[in-house]
Amino acid sequence: MIVTDDDLTQRAGFEAFVLGLPSVVVVRQWRDDSVAKVGGKIFTLLDADPGEIWLKVSEMAFELLTELDGIRPAPYFARAGWVAIAPDSPLTPEEIAAYIVEAHRLVASKLSRRLRTELGLDGSIAAAPHRP
Repeated sequence: MIVTDDDLTQRAGFEAFVLGLPSVVVVRQWRDDSVAKVGGKIFTLLDADPGEIWLKVSEMAFELLTELDGIRPAPYFARAGWVAIAPDSPLTPEEIAAYIVEAHRLVASKLSRRLRTELGLDGSIAAAPHRP
């Protein structure tokens, strides 16, 4: 999928992209942000003003991304491994789209096996490692 700058930083493009992922629901929350959820859990959001995309990333990605200009720990969400990507960040639209897909996978993989099955995600999302 080819993604342009305006696609992801504008509400219509962002919502269309995330709704193309399995079992996603978009709601408007807080200051009218577009919030994407899978299984009731948030994996990304668009803060339409200033056009930042907030999303869940791996620990390694968090460390690497927050070193770049235009990417910062997401307010209120940083302790859970979230970043806020500004429109002027050095990431390409395709890279941002890939991080959104990965955020979906990270969050979906933490859902219970039962919920993943109900949502039809078991075949498309790797399960989280079992921790005793």
